[in-house]
Amino acid sequence: MRYKSLFIDLDDTLWDTYHNNKGCLEELYTDYHWDRYYASFEAFYAYYMPNNEKLWALYREHKIDRQTLIFERFHYVLQPMGIDDRETVLAINRDFLERTTTRTRLIPGAIELLEYLRPAYRLFILSNGFREVQFKKLENSGLAPYIERMILSEDAGIQKPHKAIFDFALRNTNSRRQESLMIGDSWEADIVGAHHARIDQLWLNPQGLSPDEFQPTFTVSSLKEVEDIL
Repeated sequence: MRYKSLFIDLDDTLWDTYHNNKGCLEELYTDYHWDRYYASFEAFYAYYMPNNEKLWALYREHKIDRQTLIFERFHYVLQPMGIDDRETVLAINRDFLERTTTRTRLIPGAIELLEYLRPAYRLFILSNGFREVQFKKLENSGLAPYIERMILSEDAGIQKPHKAIFDFALRNTNSRRQESLMIGDSWEADIVGAHHARIDQLWLNPQGLSPDEFQPTFTVSSLKEVEDIL
């Protein structure tokens, strides 16, 4: 067998971050009456999401820290409503994160794939997400029994796509580089990162995007297709 250790991204690879987080944001929009400023939830979301993606990119690049990310993503959308108080902004962020831990929507085929993989491979989560929510998400969504260990960027002190977090994951799971495979949806964080760490990659690419610079080891459009490879 070519691989023994599978490192799997959590957000939008197994746990449906897009739909789960959007649902929580819509709850916040309603509960905090943000319709006083935004014409609709979709208008609010269209304002929130590009800034959130920009902040996560800066976080991955070590250009901002965690506290800046969690403050600025909501400060950006609350400031036009006159909400500028740091404690208020952080309280709303805590409310958002807590709500996300209760959401259980998975990417189609996630449990079935883990059932298929567990007898033959060691399964690890490798994630940039925050410790206080990732473990709860894993447990509440039913993913935890399949996972031997979760490696977080907060443990390694550096985020994907940097080579150091992949090296950290290999060391801390006693895995060999040539016997490991990274599975993830993010071209930059998961696939480019693993490529630079000389770990084979399996890109979950449901949108049919074109790769940049190199061809990943494997590409699939759904989790079901992974079974044909492994």
